[in-house]
Amino acid sequence: MRLVPLLVAGLLLAGAVAPEARAESEATRARIVLVTTSCSTGSFACPGFKRALRTSGMPGRVISPDLREDPVGTLSLLARQEYDLIVVAFDYVDALATVARRFPKARFALFDAPLSILGGPTRNVQAVVIQPLEAAYLAGWLAARMERLRPGEDVVGAVGGVAIPPVTDFIVGFRAGARAADPDITVLAGYSDDFLDANKCEAIARSQIARGAGAVFNVAGLCGLGTLRAAKGAGVWGIGVDTDQSILGAHVLTSVLKNYDAAFLELIRQVHSGKIRPRGTRVITLRDGGAGLGRVSPKVPASLRAELDRLRQRMLDGKIAIPQS
Repeated sequence: MRLVPLLVAGLLLAGAVAPEARAESEATRARIVLVTTSCSTGSFACPGFKRALRTSGMPGRVISPDLREDPVGTLSLLARQEYDLIVVAFDYVDALATVARRFPKARFALFDAPLSILGGPTRNVQAVVIQPLEAAYLAGWLAARMERLRPGEDVVGAVGGVAIPPVTDFIVGFRAGARAADPDITVLAGYSDDFLDANKCEAIARSQIARGAGAVFNVAGLCGLGTLRAAKGAGVWGIGVDTDQSILGAHVLTSVLKNYDAAFLELIRQVHSGKIRPRGTRVITLRDGGAGLGRVSPKVPASLRAELDRLRQRMLDGKIAIPQS
C-alpha cells in the first residue's frame, strides 16, 4: 500500500520538473541547420558555419548526407522538423527547388549561389552569395603585374573545378584584373571537372605553364592543391583560394579569400531577430568583409604593394566596374 503514495509523489515531481525540462530543451534546440555533402572533402563552408555558431551562441547543426541518400527525402525530413532556417549548399540545389514548393511554410537559404539558379519562383527561399569578383580582380591584377617583370610573352592561368557560378566568378574576376593590368596578356582557363583529385588539376596547370603561364590560380578546392604543386615544381607563382594558402610555400603569390563566417553570421542574425528574408539574394562583397586577399608574398616590390592598396581603395570607393562574365 505504501507504493501508491510513492507513485503519486513521483508523478507530482515529474509534473513539476517537466516544464523546466521543456524550457531547457527549447533553449538548446537546433534552430538553424546546414545541409551539404562536402563536409568530409575539405569544404571551407562547414568550419565557417561552426565558427559562426560559436561566435553567435546560436544552437545549430550540420547535416552531411551520404551521396547515396535521396536528397529530396533528406530535405523533406528536415522541412518537417520545424527548423527556423534550413541552409542548403549548392550541391543540393535541384532537391531544394522541389522541396521548397512542397513545404511552403519551411524557410530555406541557398548558400553561395544566386536564387535565379532554382529556375522558378520560390516564396520561401532566399540566397546568400559570397562574391569573390573584386578580390579575384585584385589577384589577377597582381599576377599580371608580376608577369610583366618576367622576360617573354605575358601569360597567366586559372584552373577551376566544375564550371558553376561559385567557381566561374573567381575566374571572371581574375581575368578582368589581369587584363586591366596588362591588356595584351593571355589568360588561360581550364576545368578539371573535379574538386578532389589533385593529379587532374596538376596536369592542367602543367599544360598552362608549358604554354608560358608565370602564375596559375587554384579554383578547385582539394584538386587545386595539384595546381599549386605544379607551380612550385616549375618555379612559377601559385595563387591560393578560399583560405590563405601561403603556408604551402614561398611560391604562393597570394590567395583569394572567401569569408564564409560573414555569410553564415548574416543568416544567424536573421534567425535571432525573427526577421528571415525570403525571395531575395544577399550578395556579400569585399566591402562587407566577405572576400579579400590573403598574405601577399614579400617578394612583391613595395611600390607594387602600394599600387595594389590604392587599387583596392578605388574598388571600395566604387570607382572600378568589374565585368560580370
